[in-house]
Amino acid sequence: MLGQLVPVGGGDPIPLLQSRIVVGRRPTCDIVLEFSNVSSQHCELLYEQGHWKIHDLGSSNGTKVNGVRHDERWLKPGDEVTFAKHKFVIDFVPGSSDPPPANEEENPFSRSLLEKAGLAEPERRPRSPRTQLPVRPPSRPQPDPNSKEGEEDILRWLADE
Repeated sequence: MLGQLVPVGGGDPIPLLQSRIVVGRRPTCDIVLEFSNVSSQHCELLYEQGHWKIHDLGSSNGTKVNGVRHDERWLKPGDEVTFAKHKFVIDFVPGSSDPPPANEEENPFSRSLLEKAGLAEPERRPRSPRTQLPVRPPSRPQPDPNSKEGEEDILRWLADE
């Protein structure tokens, strides 16, 4: 056993038996939480370098560690993990004496100030990441084949790049 999730408020601990565990409402998940506010594939727990890492899978209601919503985060023994509004404490013995890799600092612009202060609900995130379309450069002027002015316009346009 690589650790366990202990429900806050009572209940049977959930053993963490494999190095990749998907948590969600779908019956094919490794840990099934049959609650309407838990996404079908809510998040995954990854055991790497002797430590657990949690990775949100684009859930509607978010994954929190110690009350703060994260997309990805290294866990320490005793951290409180929340799937939607269902709280668990992760209990494990680190597999190495090395500390877990440092969590990257949160993007300061990822949440509004009201959300950070706990005065607003988190914005709903899209279920799947969207690819950003490339920005097209302005179209080149089409030269008039019968005029020298078209060549000058093109040369001016190229010089501006």
